Amino acid sequence: MDWVTALPPGGDRGYNAFLVLVERYSKTPMFLPCHKDDTAMDRAIMTWNKVISHTSLFQSIISDRDPKLTSAL
Repeated sequence: MDWVTALPPGGDRGYNAFLVLVERYSKTPMFLPCHKDDTAMDRAIMTWNKVISHTSLFQSIISDRDPKLTSAL
């Protein structure tokens, strides 16, 4: 789980960053568009809505405890 930020705004919602998730077993990457100023709660909700709620394969999530994720949780 990591973020790529400082991108030029794009798409109809002006996304300027994306969250990168990699499934550990298959090494399949997932890229979720977001805004670089999203809060930790915004990113947690986005991850739940777009990834976790659609699969039952997650046994754990590994993170480097980046403040972008842990600041408000």
